[in-house]
Amino acid sequence: MLGRFRRPTVSAGQPASPGPPHDEAGHALRAPSKLHAFNRYEIKYLLDAAEAGELRAEIENLLDRDRHSGDNGYGIWSVYYDTRRLRFYWEKIEGLKFRRKLRIRHYGDRFQVTGDTPVFVEIKQRVNRVTQKRRVRLPYRDAIALCDGRAMVAHDPSQRAFLEEVLDLVCRLDLRATAMTGYQRHAYVGRGADVGLRVTFDHRVRGRDRDFHLGADAENRFIVPPSKVIMEVKANERVPYWLTDLTAKRNLQVIRVSKYCQSVEAYGLAPRSIFHIPGHDLDLDSPAPGRAPALTTAKEA
Repeated sequence: MLGRFRRPTVSAGQPASPGPPHDEAGHALRAPSKLHAFNRYEIKYLLDAAEAGELRAEIENLLDRDRHSGDNGYGIWSVYYDTRRLRFYWEKIEGLKFRRKLRIRHYGDRFQVTGDTPVFVEIKQRVNRVTQKRRVRLPYRDAIALCDGRAMVAHDPSQRAFLEEVLDLVCRLDLRATAMTGYQRHAYVGRGADVGLRVTFDHRVRGRDRDFHLGADAENRFIVPPSKVIMEVKANERVPYWLTDLTAKRNLQVIRVSKYCQSVEAYGLAPRSIFHIPGHDLDLDSPAPGRAPALTTAKEA
């Protein structure tokens, strides 16, 4: 077992454990087809905001800026689904070689979200060291009908198998919205010999444990200290030497962190694990029973 805590025992009757206007530009890059899937390796680092700015300046000379990033990046908001006993959370903490999670994801300004807004329903899974992500683009109302209403929605024939898999997961495991995360991302993509490489910087990482409608006027709180930035290196086959040299020069340390798990732990839904990001910005000690701990409130940009 890789985590500090062991998953609670499953009782009888429980499942066995195993930007731009209307955000169209942000979605265009991520939806080359109605059903999109890819495999990749992911490596994460935790940086101070100032160091992240310096590293971004260096990377600007070596990679192309994601054309949807702009100077201010773009927002990403995700609602994660889990069982009552947080099965997907514990699979991550225990480091299972095969694990997955279900989420609804939106790119752009969440306050512009309506029932017609395109979002992604995604299954992200880990198979040994490879991350696999499969997703389908749906109007938000259909994504809610599928994941919350547990009903099949109108679809292209090519989407049916994936939608049936999502519906099976939701119904068989009795999944429900559990945590939400949001952050601002700056992204860079490889060119030439580095095609397939993607480097992202996520800052102002926030979350909440209720009011899960994407457009809800609800309070979000920092689940990662606002002075920190999560950098992710994503590659199809290999990370180029120049990038490993760059991270080594700055003595960056690889970390294991999940924004979903971070949100679960920040709100006291589960004990902090050895993968939790520490920080004085988060008061996570001894929250009152049944209440979320006092966290730094994140004012919306």
